Amino acid sequence: MKKIKERAAALILAAASESFPGAELPSAEEITSLLEYPPDSAMGDLAFPCFRLSRVLRAAPPKIAATLAEGIADPAFSRVEAVGGYLNLFIDTAAMAERLISDIAAAGENYGSPAIGEGRTVVLDYSSPNVAKPFHIGHLGTTVIGHSLKLLHEFAGYRCVGINHLGDWGTQFGKLIVAYRRWGDRAEVEAREIDELVRLYVKFHAEAEADPTLEDEARAEFKKLEMHDEENLALWRWFIEISLREYGKTYRMLGIEFDSYNGESFYTDKMPAEIEKIRAAGLLTIDDGASVVNLEEWKMPPCLILKRDGSTLYPTRDIAAAAYRHATYDFDKCIYVTSAGQSLHFAQWFKVVELMGYDWYDRLVHVPYGTVSLGGAKLATRTGNVVLLKDLFAEAVEKVRAITAEKNPGAAIDEEVVEAVGVGAVIFYYLSGSRIHDINFSLSDALSFDGNTGPYAQYTYARTCSLLEKAGGVPAYKASAPLTEEERALVRVLALFPERVEEALSEYEPSVITRYILDLCAAFNRFYHECQILSAEDEGVRANRIATVAAVHTVLGRALRLICLKTPEKI
Repeated sequence: MKKIKERAAALILAAASESFPGAELPSAEEITSLLEYPPDSAMGDLAFPCFRLSRVLRAAPPKIAATLAEGIADPAFSRVEAVGGYLNLFIDTAAMAERLISDIAAAGENYGSPAIGEGRTVVLDYSSPNVAKPFHIGHLGTTVIGHSLKLLHEFAGYRCVGINHLGDWGTQFGKLIVAYRRWGDRAEVEAREIDELVRLYVKFHAEAEADPTLEDEARAEFKKLEMHDEENLALWRWFIEISLREYGKTYRMLGIEFDSYNGESFYTDKMPAEIEKIRAAGLLTIDDGASVVNLEEWKMPPCLILKRDGSTLYPTRDIAAAAYRHATYDFDKCIYVTSAGQSLHFAQWFKVVELMGYDWYDRLVHVPYGTVSLGGAKLATRTGNVVLLKDLFAEAVEKVRAITAEKNPGAAIDEEVVEAVGVGAVIFYYLSGSRIHDINFSLSDALSFDGNTGPYAQYTYARTCSLLEKAGGVPAYKASAPLTEEERALVRVLALFPERVEEALSEYEPSVITRYILDLCAAFNRFYHECQILSAEDEGVRANRIATVAAVHTVLGRALRLICLKTPEKI
């Protein structure tokens, strides 16, 4: 569709230049950006709002539309009409279908790639759970949004480096060390692993309510950890080992692998050099004993670099990590996918990086997403108000298994398919809306398999697989009989995929792809129910419809994989 829009823009520009000589017209790119997709196909496939040209052409929009309509004639468009102040263009869908479906067949899995990333590197920092805490639904956002953005950038040709910046440093480890020594048992931890670590962490906070001195004890234990106390280091390494085993199970279900697990602790020996650079730049000031960078000029609170006791904070570690990543990967972009609640934190240390004189400061990108609540209550490990991802996935998978057994009594159940559909249902639910919107997580909605859901999309993909298997081969598409309305609508949706990929990339918004998947599934299922495919009497029509199914199979499969869903061929 992008090529068609560019062609329409060129025709509009040529007609305007001829009909209104001497006028200072917008560029072809500007006209392309102004072209709209009408909500009703009766209003055309493309519409141009002529009031945008009213000032420069010194004419009323209806007159401009009528004049342009008379000056445009091109085989790509079956007709051009002026309706009020709009110029409506109707695409010759039959001709476009032959070009489009042939292009998809030729490009295969690469169809829709903007191919803008060759020779460029993107670093993506996402997921990044805090060690010794389990994955809960609050971690789902950073994990699936981040991985989807990685897949989108890879699709665009970028070299991508996925980093799991583990939260493996900080006062919480002092708390866990205190809790383990007071109330823990090694055999119990070995048996229950991360569940026992969480129990100890929650108990610490409950006990600290009555005895605030526990907080001081925890800070002292973390300070010992920073000073390389061997006993504390041994416990810390053990907690990390237990946590990574647990996280690996979730990542396997999601199909996610990382290029680096360098967490906060990796940068402890790299922070002093960055602190010295901040000091050398004259940025450090002392505020109540803490070392800070004053950001009042930029209407932000001070950025804390060192606590009063000299220990580091998140900004210190993030600055050191960014400097290391740029030196190591020479990134064109370094993307951080975190909760919108951390937006100020990122704005602060991004500004410090700029003030330090690093010329790559503008390549740092924060991608925020909304918070997740449960029944309106904020999630918090310390209070135990969480839904664990492993429990959510297990429930989703069990529901798929039950539905499968009910629909196919006595048949063998493919556990890989059941897991792919169950986990996919949760991911699709999460990525259905704009990432910045807050989510009040509903288990019943997430696990609903009716309507616009992940299972519906995966089932539609499996339907294309079944049709192609029965067809026994995919013929070339050759324009013959007139298209039905269902065929025309499906071709228009297929043609939108490259634009939707570019939109998702530019806005860092995977939900663009999720919404596109639903549009494609709806258009394909109308086509499937209203048009004979394998049973079409006309051989040319049959061949073209099979080729159209193959195109949907290619595009839908790629789109599903771009949002982290698996594509089982049989459901």
